[in-house]
Order: sequence, then structure tokens, then C-alpha cells
Amino acid sequence: MSESSSSFHLLDERIQRFIWAEGWAELRDAQELAIPLIVKADRDVIVAAATAAGKTEAAFFPALTHLLQNDISGLIVYISPLKALINDQFGRLERLCESLEIPVWPWHGDISSSRKTRFLTKRNGVLLITPESLEALLCNRGSSVAAVFQHTAYFVIDELHAFIGSERGKQLQSLMHRIEQSMGRTVPRIGLSATLGDMRLAADFLRPGHAGEVAMVVSQSDGVALKILLKGYEEPLFVRANGDGDEPEPITPAQVGLHLFKFLRGSNNLVFPNSRRQVERYTHLLNKLCAANKVPNEFWPHHGSLSKEIRAETEAALKQKEFPATAICTNTLELGIDIGAVKSVAQIGPAPAVASLRQRLGRSGRRKGEPAILRGYCIEDALAADSSLKTKLRLETVQLAAQVSLLLGNWFEPPRVQGAHLSTLIQQLLSSIAQTGGATAGQLYGLLCAEGTPFAKVSRAEFTELLRHLGQKELLVQDSSGVLLHGRVGEKFVNHYSFYAAFAADEEFRLVAGGKTLGTVPVSQMMTVGQRILFAGKTWRVDEVDEQQKTIYVTRTSGGVPPLFSGGTGRTHTHVRQRMRQLLEDGESPAFLDAAATRFLAEAQDCYKRMGLSHQVAIDQGAEVMLMTWLGDAGNEAIACLLIQRGFTATPSGPGVEVIKGKRTTEDVLDALIDAAVDELPSLDMLLQNVENLQREKWDWALSDGLLRKAYASHYLDLDEAMVWLKVSLST
Repeated sequence: MSESSSSFHLLDERIQRFIWAEGWAELRDAQELAIPLIVKADRDVIVAAATAAGKTEAAFFPALTHLLQNDISGLIVYISPLKALINDQFGRLERLCESLEIPVWPWHGDISSSRKTRFLTKRNGVLLITPESLEALLCNRGSSVAAVFQHTAYFVIDELHAFIGSERGKQLQSLMHRIEQSMGRTVPRIGLSATLGDMRLAADFLRPGHAGEVAMVVSQSDGVALKILLKGYEEPLFVRANGDGDEPEPITPAQVGLHLFKFLRGSNNLVFPNSRRQVERYTHLLNKLCAANKVPNEFWPHHGSLSKEIRAETEAALKQKEFPATAICTNTLELGIDIGAVKSVAQIGPAPAVASLRQRLGRSGRRKGEPAILRGYCIEDALAADSSLKTKLRLETVQLAAQVSLLLGNWFEPPRVQGAHLSTLIQQLLSSIAQTGGATAGQLYGLLCAEGTPFAKVSRAEFTELLRHLGQKELLVQDSSGVLLHGRVGEKFVNHYSFYAAFAADEEFRLVAGGKTLGTVPVSQMMTVGQRILFAGKTWRVDEVDEQQKTIYVTRTSGGVPPLFSGGTGRTHTHVRQRMRQLLEDGESPAFLDAAATRFLAEAQDCYKRMGLSHQVAIDQGAEVMLMTWLGDAGNEAIACLLIQRGFTATPSGPGVEVIKGKRTTEDVLDALIDAAVDELPSLDMLLQNVENLQREKWDWALSDGLLRKAYASHYLDLDEAMVWLKVSLST
């Protein structure tokens, strides 16, 4: 170890010996910076560094040193978003902690009750736990929470970016706060993350209301070289039918599969299509190629709908060193599960976000001297006289190219922290009552909604309205002394194991036409009667949305052009759309595009120029008007709501908003937008009165209509951005 490493000498000598035994020549950058900040256990710290930069050790070397030198009965609570990550970290930490005589306790649904009982007896060491298991602990051992956690020296939150802005993140904030309130003191919080777009917002998440007191460790890049190639594939206008009378099968996935087979065989890799269905498709194609070439299979699926046994097989195939393996996966392998080093990452179509792309690419280039390799695959339909605007603008290619260019410029999306998370507040109210046996409205408001608490944005009036509505739903009752208790319905929910998760399982809406179920679709944006969606290669009109039954009733529609997108892989940020527009306006081609992708971009740039999209806002497409806003999804959805409120059928659609004219004209649409720009902004009740499927989070069904609209708007609408666009774009 380098003599110049002052941080190394701050560590307990037993940890120093462990580092020497591991053959480390020096501490990593993140560790050098983090150790002095963490070892005293007197502040909150965020450690942001690339994947495999040693963040776990950056937290645990100093945290364990603190325990060894100050309080051997102390406790480090490590909180992970994944059980698999807990299992991985247990293996890593047990080797270190065994020599220190510090116990390590994994705690999740697969851990035996006897092992959990042993922890509750000792209450020291390192506890590895998920938010859901922590929730169960507080609910079921309410009277002893203070005793269980009395010696807690640190909360360590891994994959911090995975929690920020989510229901689980708000739940985690609340759980840590409730434990601290039970103990009567604060506990230093250590956040570990590879992807943070705005450190200030991340700090405010880690310690709400006290972001300025959070110490930051932002490790510089290790200088890993990048190799990036985006390949274009064109789907012909006419393809062979599959012989069963079904929709013709596209041929480009097979071509992509062949390229993956040729270049990935013989090494470990990750391939990210954009849906579970596509994971199955590409796994099947690659398995068939292995069989046809009489070689052992190297390609394994991994997504959330698979059993844990199948996912474990894939993870084991990646970890073992004897045979190469490639996982075809969703974001289940985006987080820090230890799968060893992979040679390359493949992204099929645009990534859900630039941050996701960065996280995925961080899996590659982890061996010394090896570059990180990204292969992107862009599939576009061949151009025809009646091609859609999406096809003409080659939006898949342009979006992925924009994401890669932003990645190279070290930009990625800031955390989304504006959500009200009233659904999670309901869960935390019920959980807090389970923990304490009952509480007054004032006590609950002070615990969860006062300044500096997780739900500080909720006003007293909104809190009162929420409690009143929960009473009507029989989730809560109030006794004669004013104490709130679980109601008949609330008690049933709290006593079921599914209560501990703050989020609902992924649900899709059934699509029904003429009494026949066509299939299921994920719904990631608002739905309105009259809007059109694309499914199974056909365009359908929405006739009714049944929120309770998760069913959309549709009829076939003819004429016009299909909507730009039938969903998406994630919520796209305005900065990404603006970068897409810049690529189209500049007329240049990034060096990482192959010949086909370069041609796609040139065709898109030519279309952009011919249509005058640098200054043209409204594109008349006959029955529809396409408003080219180049805003993110939240801004586009807000503009769509403003038009819906004025009687139009409007849908956010990729880089703009699609408006069905009906008996009106393009000028009528523009007039409505001008009115929206100068009129007083309508209330959320007025703005969303004709919008369906606002229930997105687990407990949204228990909100009043007004609070549901507030919750939805806080997550999905950016009215400020929409109004700025209206005023700027319509005045030129």
C-alpha cells in the first residue's frame, strides 16, 4: 500500500491486514476520499462512483473501523433494493467480517426465522435488509424497535439512485426517520450510487431538509476507454407471413440475433432489449442459432417474470469462469448484482434513460486494460410514400444516438423528486399505527409530514382530507379519545404479507375488442376516450377505460396514420428530446454510427429540413395534427391535458402531442393553444376531469379524487415547462 495513502492509516489494523492479504496495491479514488468522512460516524455522506469503483469497501472499511474502535456492539444497517444484491454482499462482507469477529446478518423473505431470531438476540454487526423486510420488522415488533436499533451506527443505502423518486424510496426515507424517532437520535446515512444526475437533489433525498449538511464524494473516472458502435437495420416494406394467418413476423430481429451470435459468443456479455417479450424473442433466436451450429448454449434469459430459480441459473452462468455466458435481460441486471466482469453491453433500441445506459455500460470494461464496449442496435421500417412521421424521422435511431452523445458528455437525468407519493403516505400511516398501536392525527402529522420529514410537502388541509377519506374507506377509525386505529379494511390489509411493499406489482391493462381479448399492454401515460393506440400492427380507438378491471375497450379505426408510439421504455427527459432535435438540425453524423445508422440519420435530417421542423410547430396529417414540441413526456402530457380540457382528443406522442381534429381545423388547435398560453391555468380538478387511469401507485385507489389528481400531476405533468413552451413557441 502506498505510503502516501493517509486514508489507509485511518483504518483499523485488522482491516489493513485484510487489504494487504487481498493484494491491493492502493486504495481506489472513492475509498481515499470517503474513509476520512465516514470513519467518525458524525455526518451523512454520498459516495458516487462508477460501477466496480469499490463503493462497498469505501463505506464498510471506515464503518467497520468505527465499530472496532468505538463500539463493538454497534450495528450497521445496510439497505438494498434487491434480495440478490444482499446475497452477493453477504458473501463479500462475510469474508472480511469473519476475521474481525463481527457477525453479518442477511434478512429477507428467504432467510430462516431461526437466523432472524439470532440477530434479534444479538442486535450487533452488519444487518443486510430490504425496505420491505424493514417495514415488516417495524410493523411486527413495534414496541421493541428502539431496542433492536439502539446501537445503530450507520444506515448504508446501496444503489441510492434506484430509490430516489420512487415509492420504495419514499418508504425508505420514512422507515429510517421512524427508527430515528423511536431511538431519539439521528443515525449517519451513507448513500452509494453509480448514477446521480444532480448531487443536491440526491443529498435532499438522503436527508430531507438538510441537503447542505451532506458530504459528497464524487469519484473521478478511472479512465476506462470506451468503444461504441450503433448499427442500423431496416425492416422491409413487405415481409413473409408466418403461414399461420397471424401478423407477419419481422425479419430484422433475426438479423440482429445473428450479429449478436457472431460477436458475443466466447465471452460474457449483457444484452438489453426493451421488454420482457423481446428478451424471450432474442433468447429464443440465439438458442436456435447455438443448436443449428451444434455449439453449447451461451445465451440465458433474465427478467422479472421468470422464477427466481431461472434467474439464479443465469446469474450463476455469468459468474462461473469455465464457460462463456451472455444474459438477455431487462433492468433486473442493471443494478449491482455481482455477475463478474462482462466484455460488452448491447442495447437494442433506445434505453429507458441516459442514466440507465450509463449504469449498463458500467458493467463492461471492469478488467484492467480492457475497454468498455457498447453495441447499439437501431431498427427502422423502410420508407414508403405513406410512412409515418416516426419512420420518416427515424426516431429510434435519433433517440439512441442522442442518448449516447449525452452519455459521452457525462450528462444524465437528474433524480425525479417532485412526486407527492400520497400512496406511500397511506401505507406509512397504517404502518405507523401498527408499530405504535394507535396515534392521534397530530402525532402522525408531526411524525410524517412536519418540516424535515419525508412527506413535508403535504399540507395540514391535505392531510385532514386524506384521513377523512381513509375513514370513509374503513382503512382507519377514530376512538372516543381521538386515537386513530386500523379500520375493518385497514386491519385486513396490514395483516397480509403483501402490505410491506410500498409498490404494486407491475400490472398491464387487458385490451378487449368486440368481447375478444387481444392481449395486454403496459400503460405508462394517461388514457382518454377517443385516443388511438397501436397494438399488434393495427390502430385502435379507445372506447372505454375500466380502471377497476384494468381493461381498455377498443374498436378498430381506419384512416389517418398510426400514433407515433404505443407506449415506451421509460419517461423521456426534455434534454434528450432537445439533443435529438440538435442532431437533426446540425446535419452532422456522430462517428459511432455504422453506414446504415448514418443513412437513417441523414434521411431524418433531410425530412426535418424539408418539413421545416426548425420553425414549424403544427404538422397537419389530415385527420390529425402533430404538435412538434421536442419536450419530455411530462411537458407533452401537460400540453395534452390543456387541449383535452378544451374539448380535443390529444395524446402525448414521442417528441410531441398528437391531436385528432374531428370537425375542427389545425387553426382551431393553434387557437386553443394560444388561449391556453394567456388564460389562467385551470385547477387540477378541471385539467384532469376527463382523463382516465390516474391510479398508478399501490394505494391510489384509497385517495379522494382531488388528492389523486394532485398525486398524478406531481409525478407525470410539468405544467411550468408546458406553459413556457406555449408562450415561446406560439409567439414566434
